[in-house]
Amino acid sequence: MVRFGITPEDAEVAASVARFAKEVLARRAQELDEHTRSASVHIPQLAALGLMGMNLPERWGGAGITPVALLLSLVEIARACAATSSLMGAHYLATDSILIGGDDALRERYLPGAGGGHLLGAFGLTEPGAGSNPAEMSTRAQRAGDVYHLTGTKHFISNADEADFIVVYAKTDPEAGHHGISAFVVDRGTPGLQVAPAEKLMGLHGSAVHEVHLDCDVPAAQRLGAEGTGFVTAMKVLDNGRLDVAATCLGIAEAALSEAVAWAQQRVVGGKPLSHRQGIQWKLADMKVRLDAAWALALQAACKRVAGEDFAAESSTAKLYASEAVAYITDEALQIHGGYGYTRDLPLERHVRDARILRIYEGSSEIQRVIIARQLFRS
Repeated sequence: MVRFGITPEDAEVAASVARFAKEVLARRAQELDEHTRSASVHIPQLAALGLMGMNLPERWGGAGITPVALLLSLVEIARACAATSSLMGAHYLATDSILIGGDDALRERYLPGAGGGHLLGAFGLTEPGAGSNPAEMSTRAQRAGDVYHLTGTKHFISNADEADFIVVYAKTDPEAGHHGISAFVVDRGTPGLQVAPAEKLMGLHGSAVHEVHLDCDVPAAQRLGAEGTGFVTAMKVLDNGRLDVAATCLGIAEAALSEAVAWAQQRVVGGKPLSHRQGIQWKLADMKVRLDAAWALALQAACKRVAGEDFAAESSTAKLYASEAVAYITDEALQIHGGYGYTRDLPLERHVRDARILRIYEGSSEIQRVIIARQLFRS
């Protein structure tokens, strides 16, 4: 299928990733899910292919590929193993924070190692009482000379237990709302940094999330940008991240639709394959239409990002539509499989479980609608 905005170079990158994903990631996806093993086992191979730094320019140890190639690559990874895509997405949020908000000294210290797979990052924004509205965060950063003392709790932080560094967002000025938020890089092993045991999740078993407790000192040199610029950095990072989530949605949806088509062709009921039944054909057609629409929205956002234009609304639109489309597609794929789809012998029930969080994290569907509406009022 021809998809606009994809150059031959982008397609070549995606094809290489697709081969790796099929030969390596897909073969272990069920095992990671069944035994709750971390997708970090793939990091050496991901790094060898340059995939841990796909979001970074070559200057800072990245692959130097376009946002479209990044989108296509994450689709292929998620199609094989959504947990691996989720782990990588959290890592990108952390490294994007440093790339966007940090100075060259911090970029040099962290990004080449992160892009090379030697350092794993985590993104510490969400709190137990402040998810959709970061301005309500209670984590504090008080300066004393050349050190900030961070206190507070972050929740649902992917990669936290294995991360070599966590980008933590905290209030340096509690009275200034989102203008009082700053960002800091907190190294693994910092005294007073504690990571709780992993949450027991419905899906994405290979990508653990944790609560993080902070009562620690961080050098002022570890602050990203000036005080009070953290919110702006976080919003720019999340524009990128929402497009990454859309890619994960597309990958899971591609896998589910492919499996549904294959099942409909081979499953015989009443002497005929399911594919001969109009009711099944219509289901598959509706699934395909939603998938193609999700692709179009994601590529629109990616192309605006390539052009260096503001793509916040397009990223939110792509994330909103793709996350709701994958929910529909995975559910219908399971329905087509009947009782077999509900068993753990087939990957479909894993697709359904993995897809469910995509309407929640990095901005729920409700928050995406608020963002899109605000953009309408500004136009």
